[in-house]
Amino acid sequence: MGSWLRTTTALGILALTVGACGSPPAQQSNSADSGAKNFKACMVSDSGGFDDKSFNQTSFKGLNDAVAALGISKSQLESKSDNDYPANIATMVRQKCNIVVTVGFKLADATYAAAKANPGIDFAIVDNAYTDTAKNPPLPNLQGLTFNSAQPAFLAGYLAAGMSKTGKVGTFGGINIPTVAIFMDGFTEGVAYYNQAKGKQVQVLGWDEATQQGVLTNDFTDENTAKTRAEDLISQGADVIMPVAGPAGLGALAAAKSSGGKVDGIWVDTDGCVSAPEYCPVLLSSVEKAMDVAVAKAVSDAYHKQFSNTAYVGTLANKGVILAPYHGFDAAIPADLKSEITTLAADIASGKVTIKSKNQF
Repeated sequence: MGSWLRTTTALGILALTVGACGSPPAQQSNSADSGAKNFKACMVSDSGGFDDKSFNQTSFKGLNDAVAALGISKSQLESKSDNDYPANIATMVRQKCNIVVTVGFKLADATYAAAKANPGIDFAIVDNAYTDTAKNPPLPNLQGLTFNSAQPAFLAGYLAAGMSKTGKVGTFGGINIPTVAIFMDGFTEGVAYYNQAKGKQVQVLGWDEATQQGVLTNDFTDENTAKTRAEDLISQGADVIMPVAGPAGLGALAAAKSSGGKVDGIWVDTDGCVSAPEYCPVLLSSVEKAMDVAVAKAVSDAYHKQFSNTAYVGTLANKGVILAPYHGFDAAIPADLKSEITTLAADIASGKVTIKSKNQF
């Protein structure tokens, strides 16, 4: 998987952005320090908070990377519930932020309203693209930061099917929204591709792509419920589990860990061995979104007055999504299976292999 692992860092993208700009325009800096001092980048989390070991935490890293690279100031607010989103965004506006990054699909309406009311401030939102242009006409100061998670999830499904001893693997979601379903769609299609290639009949428990229905926790915070959902799938024979439930999914990893080596997990959004190292011994891999890189680039673009409302889409081709390293499982995963996944990643990136998920951006 070496060539498909993310090698670009947020700082690297910022450096490329600066290099592409050449010398800063005179109005931006009588001194670079002066421009940086007057620029503030801000972020509002969803209810998971910035230590969720998932997409809020990785997005916040992107903000911090940009702040360190550019020497700008920052401000951030954690949302405790969905009701906090409009007020927290309004606070960032009052603090005279130059760019406000909001994290998560659930902040979509509040972010759009704030961007429309404040055309002098740039806004970027993680995991939303405003595809309904009749409802939300494009705004010049609003960019969606999206990720085709179905692509690396397809690889994860192929991996899970190849490693399963019971012939059954499982996945479940937090809330049934497109940014959750896209993972489970890709995972399901990856298992089906493995079955077709190998003449196998590995089953996916917990999600039906055709009906877009499956097992859910109905939130992103309750680890106990997630653990129960995972245990239910394990009791039905699943020996690889991929939770798509934000920090609640840690409960599923706990269930895998307590299985005594009989069940493995696959994490999502971040490299679980980095964000939740206590569970690394049970993680085959992770379906990773480079949210830190996307956020850092949006902030850098706003700082350099190159902000665009064209939605960013992370793919395998641009390394905006990846299947994370195998870490401790590297020696346990057969060499031919790893080679097949590397080839499959290249084929997806080139378009030779296509993914059908209707939830793709």
